[in-house]
Amino acid sequence: MKKKLNPQTRKSFITYGLLMIVFIAVEILLSTGSISSMMQGLLVPICVYSILAVSLNLTVGILGELSLGQAGFMCVGAYASAIFSNLVKESITQPMIRFTLAILVGGVVAALFGIIIGIPVLRLRGDYLAIVTLAFGEIIKNVFAALYIGYDSAGLHISLKSQGDLGLKPDGKMIINGALGISGTPNDSTFEIAFVILFISVIIIYNFVHSRTGRAVMSIRDNRIAAESVGLNITKYKLITFALTAFLAGVAGTLYSHNFYSLQASKFDYNLSILILVFVVLGGIGNIRGSIIAAAVLTLLPELLRSINNYRMLFYAVILIVMMICTSNETIRSFFIRNFEKLKGLIFKKKSDGAAVKEAE
Repeated sequence: MKKKLNPQTRKSFITYGLLMIVFIAVEILLSTGSISSMMQGLLVPICVYSILAVSLNLTVGILGELSLGQAGFMCVGAYASAIFSNLVKESITQPMIRFTLAILVGGVVAALFGIIIGIPVLRLRGDYLAIVTLAFGEIIKNVFAALYIGYDSAGLHISLKSQGDLGLKPDGKMIINGALGISGTPNDSTFEIAFVILFISVIIIYNFVHSRTGRAVMSIRDNRIAAESVGLNITKYKLITFALTAFLAGVAGTLYSHNFYSLQASKFDYNLSILILVFVVLGGIGNIRGSIIAAAVLTLLPELLRSINNYRMLFYAVILIVMMICTSNETIRSFFIRNFEKLKGLIFKKKSDGAAVKEAE
């Protein structure tokens, strides 16, 4: 007797399967030269935004708290990993070893910031939490934009005024040059590495959601008072979720920083946090697969509409509104689900009829 998979496990395996199909399809297109250089340049950013979207879905969809600090955690991970790679690129010459360590550095540093910020901030709820996390992202961005770090034979030099205040010796090198950011970071990010990290991130998130900790987090989301009455440590579970979200955002920041030669803090503004939240809402709050699809579609859409440059953002906004209406309207959603079930039933019926014919023969 075959053991049936529970719906949650089946859903996660469908997501893994779809991701693998997309990966194989993209690799075939790349090997045949069917993807333009512009689209090739978007492959790593799509993976980066997908990781950011699915990680934010932990806080917004699974925990039920509105956070707008995702760009801040991404900024911390990007800068921490870029600094690490620039410091060790001459001593660690193997790109895979260096990049693996950079990913861990970016993720761990971002998670530490998540814990430090989360301890006081997670006592807030709703709009208050959103405002404070948004302020955190802006503070981080402006601190890195004003930071000057260099090193020479005497060690590290740090200043918040100007490059001249560092007092570097002739053999010195700049690491962070204020608003100009970091340049010379090794270009270690590739689509294959980014996809593997996205795949691992999805596995981590699904396992977290289906674990005992994940169920406790969802119970806090559904009824905080009832969860507290049965002895759940609300602060602890919130902090675990927030730290995991920050860790994955830091990993995404590492991929981002190692995909470009230069890195500026101005890229991590509040618009980026809002964009990631749009991915989550459009894909469905709590829907991991939907977040990936929304991130991929909304990253590709502006480039696909580039041929109509004057009206590109107008069409983008209209498509976004239509998609939001379709995903939030129960009548439209039930229509698509009903027809999808009919199509699935028709396909399986054909398969069963074919099997019956073979047995009869």
